[in-house]
Amino acid sequence: MPQRIIHYADDTIDRAAMRREDRTWLDERLRAGTTRFVAVASGRHPIVDTDSGLRRPCYLRANDLEGSLPGEPILLGMREDVAYFAADVTDAPPSFPAGTTLRKLRDVITDLGHTDSAILAYANALVHWHRTHRFCGACGKCTTSVRGGHVRRCAGAACRREHFPRTDPAVITLVVDGGRCLLARRRDWAPGRRSTVAGFVEPGETLEHTVAREVFEEVGVRVGEVRYRGSQPWPFPQSLMLGFRATAESADITVDGDEIAEADWYTPERIRADTASGALILPPFDSISRRLVNDWLAEGG
Repeated sequence: MPQRIIHYADDTIDRAAMRREDRTWLDERLRAGTTRFVAVASGRHPIVDTDSGLRRPCYLRANDLEGSLPGEPILLGMREDVAYFAADVTDAPPSFPAGTTLRKLRDVITDLGHTDSAILAYANALVHWHRTHRFCGACGKCTTSVRGGHVRRCAGAACRREHFPRTDPAVITLVVDGGRCLLARRRDWAPGRRSTVAGFVEPGETLEHTVAREVFEEVGVRVGEVRYRGSQPWPFPQSLMLGFRATAESADITVDGDEIAEADWYTPERIRADTASGALILPPFDSISRRLVNDWLAEGG
């Protein structure tokens, strides 16, 4: 896949992994006037509507948190000598500046810069993981945040197991057959909305096996060559989307009727005509699914 910007990821953020166990450095950063806290409240972020009509994240400073730092601040990293921490304020939201509203990231993605959206996505994923892993999956005892918030350690003296942030790998595949591609509609989607085929990787599978299995299970098409096209973090709440293009070896479509309600083959001409008429709604622009379709169209189908 061409090396272009992919939403919700930004390599300009130094994750400062070597600093995660440096308690002195962490304490200094937590209290520094330049440090920014990325607030997360039930999966929403404080967003400021500016006088110019644009929106931007409302990053907090230590004194904005009314003298009380969050109990388990999570180090996100450094950017341009500024430290960023995620702060779960769900249970005790601070007073936000006037003009600030709590919004889900995907609701304001069109208004945010690339780096801001990546920082918010990163914070949202880690806060979600902390809130859902407060107890040890091995012994049931409470866990505590360590290593700058990138590990939760069991408090049980006989266990002390360490748990790491969870990321669920999922494949997302554009199936092509000559000069046409396959697009499908999930049962719970509005009429006209179409996307590529996707599914989670199961234990004991290669990514290529997952692509073949998911495509056959959902639309009844056999695929041969499978080519990797790129990846995208999808922190809604904790997935990593692995993009592929697969070549069809059969053409008849049989949807499963469970996840997929409709599927069909589309030429570039049909895609352009149907999107222009409103009969076809392509995947959202911030998704790797849309990137897979756009790249195929740019190559002439």
